[in-house]
Amino acid sequence: MSKELWKPGNMLYPLPVVMVSLADAEGHPNIITLAWVGTVCTNPPMVSISVRPERYSYPILKETGEFVINLTTKDLTFATDYCGVKSGRDVDKFKEMGLTAIPASVVKAPMIGESPVNIECKVREIKPLGSHDMFLADVVAVHADEKYMDEKHKFHLEQAEPIIYSHGTYFACGEQLGTFGYSVKKR
Repeated sequence: MSKELWKPGNMLYPLPVVMVSLADAEGHPNIITLAWVGTVCTNPPMVSISVRPERYSYPILKETGEFVINLTTKDLTFATDYCGVKSGRDVDKFKEMGLTAIPASVVKAPMIGESPVNIECKVREIKPLGSHDMFLADVVAVHADEKYMDEKHKFHLEQAEPIIYSHGTYFACGEQLGTFGYSVKKR
């Protein structure tokens, strides 16, 4: 099997693509689209987002220390892209994309009503790492859209048609291939 050698780079794809909502000290909301996001820890629940210091949202995140990760869906693909290429310096992204800013339960940053899952976060630490700074955050609340709950109260995110990002392209998630532990499950 032949492989081509490339220079070091981040090739960890596909990635979740999320819209992170925040609000400045005066309460003005904004949305930034990010793919450099991830789970850090289960207990305590923690996540990370990485943001370039020159982004409009960076000083807001640094000052307020709060944000909401909003999962994205097939229906939100256009808004997800728009919120990643337009700056909050120039446009009100909630207004331009017809998104609903709803109050969060713990943080002052708004949630995006159209998102199936909203994860409220408080920054614990900011790590300067190079092109991006990583905001290590505690998850302080999670909201899940009830329309994706079944009669046994199991959440079905797949029904919301989540999207992923790979090398500049958005993709819908595909068919289920297995469940955790299926490879060793007794038949």
